Amino acid sequence: MPNPTFIIFKSFGILKKKSVIFTLSFIFLFLIPAYFFVLKDVPSTATIGRTSYPQSTKIYDRTGKLLYTVFTSKNQTFVPINKIGTDLKNATIAIEDKDFYKHGAIDIRGITRAIFSTVIKRQVQGGSTITQQLVKNSLLTPERTITRKVKEIILSFVVEATHSKNGILEMYLNQVSYGGTTWGVQAASYAYFDKPVDKISLAQSAFLAGLPEAPSIYSPFGSHPELGKKRQIEVLHRMREQKYITKSQEEKALAEQLTFSKFQNKILAPHFVFYVKDLLVKKYGQRMVDQGGLNVTTTLDLDIQNYAQASVSAEVDNLKESNVSNGATLVTNPKTGEILAMVGSHDYFDQENDGNVNVTLAKRQPGSSIKPINYAVGLIKGYTAATPFVDQPTCFPNADQAAYCPVNYDGKFHGAPQMRDSLGNSFNIPAVKMLKVNTVEDMIATASAMGIDTFDTPDRYGLSLTLGGGEVTMLGMAEAFGVFANNGYRIPLTAILKVTDSKGVVISEYKPPESPIFGKKVLPDGVSYIISNILSDNNARSLEFGTNSPLRIKNYPVSVKTGTTNDFRDNWTIGYTHSYVVAVWVGNNDNSQMSGIVSGITGAAPIWNDIMSHLIIGTPAESTLKPDSVIGKIVCATSGLLPPPDGTADRCPTRYEYFIKGTEPKQIDPGRQKVFIDKATNDLPAKGKTDNLEERSEVIVTDPTGDRYCFTCPHPSPTPKP
Repeated sequence: MPNPTFIIFKSFGILKKKSVIFTLSFIFLFLIPAYFFVLKDVPSTATIGRTSYPQSTKIYDRTGKLLYTVFTSKNQTFVPINKIGTDLKNATIAIEDKDFYKHGAIDIRGITRAIFSTVIKRQVQGGSTITQQLVKNSLLTPERTITRKVKEIILSFVVEATHSKNGILEMYLNQVSYGGTTWGVQAASYAYFDKPVDKISLAQSAFLAGLPEAPSIYSPFGSHPELGKKRQIEVLHRMREQKYITKSQEEKALAEQLTFSKFQNKILAPHFVFYVKDLLVKKYGQRMVDQGGLNVTTTLDLDIQNYAQASVSAEVDNLKESNVSNGATLVTNPKTGEILAMVGSHDYFDQENDGNVNVTLAKRQPGSSIKPINYAVGLIKGYTAATPFVDQPTCFPNADQAAYCPVNYDGKFHGAPQMRDSLGNSFNIPAVKMLKVNTVEDMIATASAMGIDTFDTPDRYGLSLTLGGGEVTMLGMAEAFGVFANNGYRIPLTAILKVTDSKGVVISEYKPPESPIFGKKVLPDGVSYIISNILSDNNARSLEFGTNSPLRIKNYPVSVKTGTTNDFRDNWTIGYTHSYVVAVWVGNNDNSQMSGIVSGITGAAPIWNDIMSHLIIGTPAESTLKPDSVIGKIVCATSGLLPPPDGTADRCPTRYEYFIKGTEPKQIDPGRQKVFIDKATNDLPAKGKTDNLEERSEVIVTDPTGDRYCFTCPHPSPTPKP
C-alpha cells in the first residue's frame, strides 16, 4: 500500500510548498493528530479487489423451522470492464455518481448538494462517490462514525491515486450488492434476468443500476415490487438528462416489460419473510442483514401459516367466476402482539396477478369493518348500546359539494334501531349519524390511538369515513381490533422474537408482556366490553346475516365484523377472541370491481370462519368477564329508556342491555305522546310542514341528531322487532 501521508501531501500540493514553516505547521497541527486518531488504523487497500466471505442470515419460525436463508453463499462472478455493457456502466454512473470521471476521490459539489437537500429540502440524498462506496463496502465496517468517514475519505484518495477510473468502476460493479446472495453485475444479471451481463437490454441495465442503493426495497421479489419499477424510471430519466440516451430510447425502455427469473432460494411464508427482512434492514442495515450471519427467530407459527395459506388459496379459486383474483389474511395474538401468520396473497408466485405484492401492508378501504371504532367513540361520549338512531332516508349537508345521502346495503330502512342492532346488522345510516355527533376528528384520534396510522388530517374526510371512506392497512386493523380483544389495552404488533449474531450473542429480544395490562390503555374497559359483546351477539346481527351465517362458530363467543366497500372493490371480515385476531380480505390488486354477490357473509367470511374455527374449536371457550364499570339493565326495546311499572297501559316491549356506569337510563319511557301527524302520509310531518295535520297519541323516539320516528305509525319498511 502506498504511504497514505505521501498521497495526502501530493493530493493537497504540500510537497510543492517552499515555505518550511507552513509545511511543519501542517504536520504538527493536522498529520500527527490525524495519525494517532485515524491513520494508524487505516487498513491496506491491497485487499480491495479480493472476495470476502460473508455469513448467511437465517430466518426461522417461532419453533425453529427454517423459513429462508438470506445469504447461503456469496454469489459473485468477476467480469472485466470490457464485458460489461455500456448501458449498464452509464446507468450506474448516472444514478450513483454523475461526475465520476470528472472529480477525484470526493465530490465537493455532490456533498454540497446532499447537505442542501437534507437540510433545506428535508430529502435524504447521498453525497458519496463511487470510489467512496467501493471503499466503504470493501474495506470498512458499516458503523456510522466520524472516524470511519475520515478513514473512508483517506482510503478513497489512496485508491484514486493507485487505480484508474475504469479500474475503480470495474471493482465497484463486481463487488456491490444487488440483494441477498447476489454480488456483482454478472451474478445479478443471471439472478434477475437469467442471462450474462453483456446480453441485457437498456431497460434491464437501468433496473440493475437502481438496485444497489436499497436492494431489499427495490427488489422485484420484495414486499413492494412497484418501487423497483419507479427506481428504473428514475434511472432512465437521469440517463436522458445526462445525454447517455435519447428520448426515444428512454420511451422504448420504459415500454419494455421486464420478466424476472424465478426466485431460486427456497422460501416458506415469503410475504412474511420479506416483511421481516425489511424490518431487519431498517434496524441493522443492508450489509449486516446480507453478510452478518444473523439468526432470527420470528413470531410466525408455520403450521398456522400453512393452514391460512391453503384456506385463502382454496376460497379465491372458488371465487374466480365472481371476478375475485386475490385474498390475504393476518393472524395475531392480541395479548402479545405477535404475528402468527401473514398471507399477503393467494399465491406469492402468481406473477400474472402480482402475487408478490403483500396486501397485508397495502392501503385498502375497510368498508363497514371500521364501524366498531366509531361506535366506541360514541360510548366514550356517553351514548349507549340502547341509543336509538332513526334509520330513514337522510341527507347530510356538505359545504364543498353535493349533500351526502348514504343508503343501507340492503336498500331498506329499518325504523329506529338501537346501537346494538345498528352495529350488529351494519346499518349505514345510523353509523353516519353516530359519526356526525362524534365528529370525524374524534374518530380519527381514537383510531390512531388504537393503531391505525394511515388516516391523514381530518379535513380530508367526510362522514363516509365510518363506511370505509379512508384507507387502512390490515396490520393497522389487526392492531386496533386487538385493543377490543385486550379490554382496551394496545399491544403493538411484532414479527421478531430474537436476533443473535454469528457467535450466538443476543443482539435483541422481544419479551412478550405477561398480560395485556402492561400495554397502553387507549379505551375504557367498559367500552371494549360492550363493543365486543355486540360483535359476538348472533341475535343482534340476525336481521341482515341470519342466525347461522359464517360469522357464527358453533357456540363459541367470537366477536366479528364484516366490511364491503360500496363499489365492491374490497371485502373484509375481522374477528377476535382474547387469544386470536383473524383479519381477512378478498378483492383484486388492480382495484377492479368484484361481482356484487361478494359481500357480507360471502367472500372473506368463509375464509375467516375456516381459519378461526381451526384455531379455537377443541379449546375451552374464552368468555369475557364483565368489568365492574359495566352494569346491566332492562330497557324498552323502542326508546332504550326504563320501562314503566307492570300493569301500565303503555308498557313497552323490553330487552336486556349493558351500560357503562353513569350512562344507564334514568328516565321512564313516557309511552304514547301527543304529536302532530300528517294526515296525508299517516306519519310524522316533514320539517316545516304545518298544514293538513292532526294531533294524535303515538309512540315516538328522538335520536341524537334530532330526527324522530313514530313506532305506532304505519310504515312500509319493517320496524325493529322487540
